[in-house]
Amino acid sequence: MFEKKAAVFLYAVSPVHMGAGTATGVIDNPIQRERHTRHPSFAGSGIKGAVRHGFESLGGDKSLTSSLFGPHSRSDTPHAGAVSFGDAQLVAFPVRSLRSSYVYATCPLALGRTKRMLKQLAITVDWEVPQVQEGHCLLLNDKLALEGKLHLEAFEYQKCDSGSQSLDAIAADIADKALDDAAEYEFFRKKLTSDLVVLSDSDFGYFVEHATVVEPHVKIDDTTGSAADGALFYTENLPPESILLAPLLAGKSRIGSAEDDDPAEAVLAKIRNVIDGKCLQVGGDATTGRGLVVARVVGR
Repeated sequence: MFEKKAAVFLYAVSPVHMGAGTATGVIDNPIQRERHTRHPSFAGSGIKGAVRHGFESLGGDKSLTSSLFGPHSRSDTPHAGAVSFGDAQLVAFPVRSLRSSYVYATCPLALGRTKRMLKQLAITVDWEVPQVQEGHCLLLNDKLALEGKLHLEAFEYQKCDSGSQSLDAIAADIADKALDDAAEYEFFRKKLTSDLVVLSDSDFGYFVEHATVVEPHVKIDDTTGSAADGALFYTENLPPESILLAPLLAGKSRIGSAEDDDPAEAVLAKIRNVIDGKCLQVGGDATTGRGLVVARVVGR
């Protein structure tokens, strides 16, 4: 039983390929998505594996790896790890805008699930989830709109005349929780508080399905120096500036005798001290700079 819990916000600073492993469409290497919403997601097992892999390089004590994450399967002393990461769900998604380069788009469904998870993790949330009709949007920054309409990609959305008060509280809260206090994130904290936009669930669903980063890859023949036959494939990535949220759960360690086991509070502190505010590498294509996310741990 996990006794302590916290929330981990993951802010993408590069394209992220958390691969699904199978292709059913034109994209050869798609990203992970939730079955029921089609929102991009990160499997908790992938997050835990990435944190374990980078634990020592992030400043963690190598001797704690087994007690926190569990030993390798062939260990002579098998026991469960003391830390669990749940699946990361989408909070906000960057969408190209006619003005201000891009906006942080979200929707009632994503906000409702974010609020539910934070509440379940005993984290205070003082805002209500707004409702938006299809073809409309809720925004704070009037400069994003042209004659009352917001233009995202090739689509336009009618600005709602009410609801900005609740959105102001939402944007401030997410910016405070999801982004580190360091000076290098100040620009993005301010942008998030001004350029968060709420679309309807269906309008948001279109962008998270069709506005990801899709990159062509090709293998070069060493002899001819040209593309090898049949070696062209397409890989999908979650775009930079995406924000996801995952639960972090901790119990007491199980390394042996009761005197040697750390309580859940100590276990959570050891993870927090290593990953909070740090840049992690998750998913595939690490050698091409993919998978960089900044973790922010909220709660205790």
